[in-house]
Amino acid sequence: MSVILKKPLVSVTWLYQNLEAENLIVLDATINKHYDAKQAQIPKARFFDIKNKFSDVSGAFPSTFPSQEQFQEEARNLGINNNSAIVVYDDKGIYSSARVWWLFKAFGFQNIAVLDGGFPAWLSSGFPTAFMTKYEGDKGDFEANLQPRFMTFFEDVKNASKNKTHTIVDARSSERFLCKVPEPRAGLRRGTIPNSINLPFTNLLINGVFKSEAEVKEIFSKTIASTLDPVIFSCGSGITACVLALGATMSGYKNIAVYDGSWTEWGSLVKA
Repeated sequence: MSVILKKPLVSVTWLYQNLEAENLIVLDATINKHYDAKQAQIPKARFFDIKNKFSDVSGAFPSTFPSQEQFQEEARNLGINNNSAIVVYDDKGIYSSARVWWLFKAFGFQNIAVLDGGFPAWLSSGFPTAFMTKYEGDKGDFEANLQPRFMTFFEDVKNASKNKTHTIVDARSSERFLCKVPEPRAGLRRGTIPNSINLPFTNLLINGVFKSEAEVKEIFSKTIASTLDPVIFSCGSGITACVLALGATMSGYKNIAVYDGSWTEWGSLVKA
């Protein structure tokens, strides 16, 4: 049996019931995780190393968007095929898994969903776990096909901010957005992208699980006037902006992009 993922979110119950689907691949996208044979994971999960394998490690900023060639090769190394169905999770609930979902979409792959609530929800539901293993199976035949509209970069955001051509939405906490607390990265100044607005990604979640689709849609309707408006999502380093992109997709927004460098890049390049 093969599966087709029609929505960007799946429940832990759905995943448990479909773990044996022949084209299903489960990815663990937990950041700063390392191979540990004693560490628990969802059975059959393969570790998706965002920081070291699926980012441009030569870039000046964290989580820099990888090249098409790099992404394709590393995805193949995980045994991912063009006909795969991918469910991705992380250990925070909804966090880095959304970045992986967005990366695959940016490289032309659609049959992917995020596990709602991630590994914590899996554990709390009492579903089985397995010890972490390294993937040593066959290489896949995945072909990356870059879709430029999904990611945006400094000069584009600079123009959008100056000319007010897009709604720029910042996923950071309100305290960071309002410059009430320091940035967590050493040496990075406080601040905001001019003409941006704030929607903390945590507003969409309850204990790491998405609120109902109706609630998420209502939150976005109060923030962005029309589902047709061009929107750029930003955050600290391009991770939680993808949580907003996921919620916006659930809510019917079509013209959306993620600012890859986000505040780490902007705050470093643009002086106060």
